[in-house]
Amino acid sequence: MARLEQPALYLDAGQPSSPRPANGGLCARRERLIKQLILANLAHSLEVSELARACALSRSHFSRAFKCSTGLSPQEWIRQQRIARAKELITRSTLNLTQISQECGFCDQAHFCHMFTRSEGVNPMTWRSHQLRLAAARNSLPGFSESAQAHAGSAHASP
Repeated sequence: MARLEQPALYLDAGQPSSPRPANGGLCARRERLIKQLILANLAHSLEVSELARACALSRSHFSRAFKCSTGLSPQEWIRQQRIARAKELITRSTLNLTQISQECGFCDQAHFCHMFTRSEGVNPMTWRSHQLRLAAARNSLPGFSESAQAHAGSAHASP
């Protein structure tokens, strides 16, 4: 795996760590650090051991704390972020599926299509054509302003 790029996000050595939350999850600072690190490196291979190292935690402790904080395992949270990024690229770019799968960190197009279909219930091309039909329908409505379009688009976005 390529070394994770973490410009100013790495925990400073010698700095006292933030107090551990009562619920056993990651402290807010570590959770924010890891989420930023993941989002900045979505196109690359992400290993839980590297994420744990960025928090100065063991792999198992990090995985438990991450799940406690987010409700998802690190792998599942990464997968959801990759699908969300893919949906953004599908609707806002002209990239083909191979390019989108690479941009989102999937090992190949087949794996991307499989994971997308498992997540969304339809394959990426069907999802794209459905989104294009929705956009065309919104644009054809009289009085549908730019701000209403932006609001409607954000209402359907994944977290």
